[in-house]
Amino acid sequence: MKLQRHGAIACLALTAVLGLSACGSDNNESTSTSASGSAAAADCGKGTLNAQGSSAQKNAMAEWIKAYQQKCAGTTINYEPTGSGAGIQAFVAGTADFAGSDSALKPEEQPQADAKCSGGQALNLPMVIGPVAIVYNVSGVDNLQLTPATLAKVFAGKVTKWDDPAIKADNPDAKLPSTAIQAVHRSDESGTTDNFTKYLSKTAESDWTFGNAKAWKAPSGVGAAKSDGVASKVKSTDGTISYVEWSYAENGGLKKAKVRNGAGEFAELTAESAGKTIAGAKIEGQGNDLKMSIDYNTTQAGAYPIVLVTYEIACSKGLAADKLPLVKGLLGHAASAEGQQDLVDLGYAPLPESVRAKVETAVASLS
Repeated sequence: MKLQRHGAIACLALTAVLGLSACGSDNNESTSTSASGSAAAADCGKGTLNAQGSSAQKNAMAEWIKAYQQKCAGTTINYEPTGSGAGIQAFVAGTADFAGSDSALKPEEQPQADAKCSGGQALNLPMVIGPVAIVYNVSGVDNLQLTPATLAKVFAGKVTKWDDPAIKADNPDAKLPSTAIQAVHRSDESGTTDNFTKYLSKTAESDWTFGNAKAWKAPSGVGAAKSDGVASKVKSTDGTISYVEWSYAENGGLKKAKVRNGAGEFAELTAESAGKTIAGAKIEGQGNDLKMSIDYNTTQAGAYPIVLVTYEIACSKGLAADKLPLVKGLLGHAASAEGQQDLVDLGYAPLPESVRAKVETAVASLS
């Protein structure tokens, strides 16, 4: 299978870049064994857990839930990929026991989320590294490469044809058609949009003047709902370009553009190239709040620069007695070395070990 081959390559790359001690095999026995090992140490609890949010982490969460429920009989865990914005709103409203978000809580969101946590605060717990692919569908065009400035102009609506001089300059040997560009963006509030527009605002400030937010702010382009919708739109429509998580690009068999990094190289998206950017990320939160800052202008040789961190938003204190063991058990499995390694075949990059250990400690401290 394509993803199995991809996972094996990613495994080798991640071992070198992130210092992982071992990688699981592609067979089911390995997955169930690793799930058993991590879940066995957790307090399984009983009952139902409801969470929602990031669609970028949908496939990761499905894998973790499956493995955890196999070990912990009597548990029902529901995760709805409603989008990061909706997930945080549900967490604040008390209808989600934790939320998935592709960006950390913003300053204006933090007090509202903290209010749900009696005697504690809402923690930003990075759980999945999700490289963001620039995907495109242009008849006769392969091996596309783009600078941040060209990307910004395309998504801002300043470049509207595939044979525009800006794209030609990035691809001097390509035969580019005069097809109209359809730049596809998320129509729902999305942490992926927040991260992608943050990347544009940090790397192409003069060409991208719309800042960053979960909601799409530029007046141009075509909207599609959630990551599945974006991938489907690009796959089915000639002339399209968009941004989507690596796992969706892989699953959809979409073409991925190389992106120029701060070192001046056009970097291909691989586990190794994404890992080089991850390794330079900094934790800027305090204590067990592990909000991260990514250097989108990384000058690390070979680094692919568009990488997002998917968080779980959870209360440090104040969880209901029947929910606490479920939240700690599931997120503890997700943060374990085994849980992280299980993601390689799904198109995600595991957390660097130095970060993973901090997340595991933070989850263990929930009360």
